[in-house]
Amino acid sequence: MTASENPSHPAAAPTVAATPPDGMLHAATPQTVDIEQTRNVTELLMQRVRTAPAHIAFETRPAGQPLTAPWEQISTERFARQVSEIAKGLIASGVRAGDTIMIMAQTQYLWAVVDHAALFAGAVVVPVYDTASAAQLRSIISDSRPVHAFVGTVTGGERLLEAAAAASNGSAPHAPQVSVLSTESPQPQPQPPSQRAATGAADSAGIGSLATLIAGGVHVTDAELEARRLGASLDDVATIVYTSGTTGDPKGAQITHRNLVGQVLNTAAAYSEVVRESGNTVLFLPLTHVLGRALQLICIANGMRVAHLSDPKEVVQSLAILRPTFLVVVPRVLEKIEGAAAASATEKRVLPLWRAAHRTALAWGEFLETSDRDPSAHAPAGLRLRRALFDRVFYRRLRSVMGGRLDYLLSGAATLRPSLATFFRGIGVPVIEGYGLTETTAPLTGGRPGSLRAGSVGTPLPGNAVRIADNGEVLAKGVGVFAGYRNEAHNADAFIDGYFRTGDLGSLAPDGSLTLSGRLKHVIVTSTGRTVSPEQWEQTVEQHPLVAHAALVGTDRPYLTALVVIDTEAATAWFTDRGDAPASALSASGLVVCSDGRLLEEITTAIDRANAAVSPAERVQSWRGLVIGGDRLDEFVTPTMKLKRQALLTESEPIISELYR
Repeated sequence: MTASENPSHPAAAPTVAATPPDGMLHAATPQTVDIEQTRNVTELLMQRVRTAPAHIAFETRPAGQPLTAPWEQISTERFARQVSEIAKGLIASGVRAGDTIMIMAQTQYLWAVVDHAALFAGAVVVPVYDTASAAQLRSIISDSRPVHAFVGTVTGGERLLEAAAAASNGSAPHAPQVSVLSTESPQPQPQPPSQRAATGAADSAGIGSLATLIAGGVHVTDAELEARRLGASLDDVATIVYTSGTTGDPKGAQITHRNLVGQVLNTAAAYSEVVRESGNTVLFLPLTHVLGRALQLICIANGMRVAHLSDPKEVVQSLAILRPTFLVVVPRVLEKIEGAAAASATEKRVLPLWRAAHRTALAWGEFLETSDRDPSAHAPAGLRLRRALFDRVFYRRLRSVMGGRLDYLLSGAATLRPSLATFFRGIGVPVIEGYGLTETTAPLTGGRPGSLRAGSVGTPLPGNAVRIADNGEVLAKGVGVFAGYRNEAHNADAFIDGYFRTGDLGSLAPDGSLTLSGRLKHVIVTSTGRTVSPEQWEQTVEQHPLVAHAALVGTDRPYLTALVVIDTEAATAWFTDRGDAPASALSASGLVVCSDGRLLEEITTAIDRANAAVSPAERVQSWRGLVIGGDRLDEFVTPTMKLKRQALLTESEPIISELYR
């Protein structure tokens, strides 16, 4: 019996929602773990070394090998030894306590090693997406001034050094030492001097390897390293995470050792049956993102085995090989799994049967949610029979595709459609919905096993509190809330009465569970005075498998229109299944309007469904289908697959103007 099928599962500790004298709805959960005896983040690993040195902490795939090749197992002790070697190299290279060290690389095992090595050396870690634009890199380097940087490739190192030179703005250049995440020495590909001068390319000869760095630290003693490791206190800054910039320039959020230790230990305590020594996970979220990094720390501190994947396209194939017990995903991944199941049923000509199975999964998921609240509830006999039948025909196969051992999924980074959470619970893979931001060190609230509710992102995690302001904004306070932005000007409007202003809109239920309803900055006010929250319409359209993103438009306009971003991969497969030639726009570069009648007719069904779900004044009167070429995808979509709304609206202004002619 899976966890989702056990209605007698114990409920989470209660969280109190109340209305204090200031009138704001409030919910809080006290800390369950005393963190004051933990010196800093490095102790999370060292405690594991002392108690379980031989336990397998990581699984790694040899470079260039397929997923099916044997994965190497790395013990906690071996991981700590590699961390110490690189930390000594950093100390020998001149890194001082409090210096900043940048990591700009894809998700991989060595990311975890150098992250911890920097902390062991007493440094502050600055993670940066390897897809960051030159302007973003210049801004981050200028603000954080790293003394050392780890990059995934020589090319990445050259880009970073170019940005560092540009960030100097005519003053003495601030060029960090750069090491490539490889134990092999990088092989520079020098350009002719004339070409190098023309392109401003960095000198790759100045980029070293981990092997070189390690060799330089052999004379640093264990005592020197230990003194450096223990130098930082809980209230010192451990990392500066720059926001992804969906609404503007990146801002440096200062996250302390207290934030990380408090979140790791208390979150793990809240999910003790999920995060356990006998469990394992596949981590493919960007480690630059605070959610991926927090999850990794939780796993290290609790002995949960981690395997890394840098290519999200390999995730589904990897599940049957690595067989995780727990997985963190973004909603788009779940949508693709659901869509792939429907497509497979269509191909096998059993679509009507699949639709019946889908309805049954939804009904079963709804029953399980009811039974969480009322353990005496009983499912109708007919529903039990249908569920048993479809489990043999469909659900068991879907669980097998996901590895066959998943106890829970955690969905984060974006809003999850409630019916999708209900569906996955109905097939035997319950989804924990959580909510958090960079500024809350990832998890602020989360559903608990035994009290999951589709559409809710759960109650505050231990040590955290939530308030709802008069305008509906979610306010946050607690152990995870960061120490503020580096630029003091960014803090002016970021806090109110000691609470961080998240910018999200939400409501609290009597049990303290939070439901989100949109972004404060996304609210549309038309020229007629109508106020519209776009999320419901957009999420309905985005349920269509050919749609990647939807953006409602209408601020200071007389009526609503929309931009619909087409999923090029899904659309190409759709044409192939039909035996048709794909629309030419699907292979175009840049941002282009798609005028293919076949695609637009198919997507119109999603537009009609969304319009039918809202009031007449909230319906879209015209729209355009857009395709974003791979060469510009990073400009409009974050690494966690969220739409950079303002960037899209700004670039599409001529298209939007046409919609109002």
